[in-house]
Amino acid sequence: MQNIAVRNQEPQLLWNHFADINAIPRASKKEERIIEFMVAFGKKLSLETLVDPVGNVIIRKPATAGMDNRKTVVLQSHLDMVHQKNSDTDFDFDSEGIKMFVDGDWVRADGTTLGADNGLGVAAIMSVLSSDDIIHPALEALFTIDEETGMTGAQGLQAGYLEGEILLNLDTEEDDEIDIGCAGGIDITAIKTYEETDAQKDALSFRFVVKGLQGGHSGMDIHKGLGNANKLVNSFLKRVQNIVHIISIDGGGLRNAIPRESKVKFFCNSEDVEALKTAFQGYFAELKENFTDIEPDLLCTLDKIEGESVHMCETSQKELIQALDNAVNGVFKMSEEIPDLVEASNNIARVLVDKGNIKISCLTRSSVEASKEEVANSLKTSFEGQGFKVEFSGAYPGWSPNRDSAILKVLIGIYEDIFKSQPAVVACHAGLECGILGTHYPEMDMIPFGPTIKGAHSPDERASISSSVRFWKFLQEILKNIPIKND
Repeated sequence: MQNIAVRNQEPQLLWNHFADINAIPRASKKEERIIEFMVAFGKKLSLETLVDPVGNVIIRKPATAGMDNRKTVVLQSHLDMVHQKNSDTDFDFDSEGIKMFVDGDWVRADGTTLGADNGLGVAAIMSVLSSDDIIHPALEALFTIDEETGMTGAQGLQAGYLEGEILLNLDTEEDDEIDIGCAGGIDITAIKTYEETDAQKDALSFRFVVKGLQGGHSGMDIHKGLGNANKLVNSFLKRVQNIVHIISIDGGGLRNAIPRESKVKFFCNSEDVEALKTAFQGYFAELKENFTDIEPDLLCTLDKIEGESVHMCETSQKELIQALDNAVNGVFKMSEEIPDLVEASNNIARVLVDKGNIKISCLTRSSVEASKEEVANSLKTSFEGQGFKVEFSGAYPGWSPNRDSAILKVLIGIYEDIFKSQPAVVACHAGLECGILGTHYPEMDMIPFGPTIKGAHSPDERASISSSVRFWKFLQEILKNIPIKND
């Protein structure tokens, strides 16, 4: 059995279920195997189990003795995980299970994302379903698909599948927080074609790389001043655009992950090589100084390469560099209603330039619809002004804070009772599914909480073991204290 050290942590029931699902590849839009696993799990427990038309798995468990008069609770988490790995890590997400290890109070993965987002939530629900000694009302476990790259499961869930009056979303990342609101989002894609030009005979080809950045969650970490590899590469290109000719760019990955690595290939005429090297040394030194504290592992490299023959035409190169320079990245606006909450942001997540085609992928988030539109239109203007075609897709709503939630009051009381402190009641700059689910079930009272997870959406992702103990205790106490049905 793999991941023995992880399986031996407390609470063992939770960590064992987590290890089980982490053995199964479960990237967004590739959830077939994890769906099959969850269906088999429910049926093995002799519980009512079904899959809705889009692939969400629903498992129902009757109330324990004496809890039949309590409101039915929906326990919700998403099955998919972000797949990110370090460039020097040899790992196939399509065929391998996540390799985990214990590092003090943390569970980490070996060079990849851990999948604690939202695997620990899934594991907690599985633990409740499989246990015979946890007191709870009637339960509906809702395991959604494709949360990370499209919210497909939440968007596609139809009315009438759930009967619960309360939904507990187990997808937050600080165990002392209870969430009451979240940001919505929209995918923005800019595309363009360009003409290629033959390189001069004396031109030399180089590869410039930015790597070693932390990356992270494009919502929860967007305010931390982390480096965006795509922006940093473009900043260097802007400096040297008069002496280089772009061959290709490959930067970033998923829309919801701050890009950690980016590389550009370009030509440089022989008489300009020394100027290029000087510019590189100066730029790298500036980055190291500017990011000393926040990005200690930042690395830039400039290497001579062979085998290239054509490059982007001069006009398209100028337009590309200008478009990326103008495009909003990072925090756009802070909330006026909730202290320290990012209201609107954008992540320039993916830049791909090759063989006459440019594709730039962004994820814009906002808790206010008007701000989301403002950022989106700003990006549209930036890109269209340089000849790009801009597409909006995958829009999903935010979830407006509800400080009058009945279940919120229950959770605050339980938290104060068992932990002898007050929880932080907050909204988060992330795409929790509550906003979408609330459109299908507007009368359902929803509240998100979860264990402490750091570095989500990056290979630095780690989950606190001691926090999982707190989270597990909190969840069990909540289920014991669900309010009585109104009728």
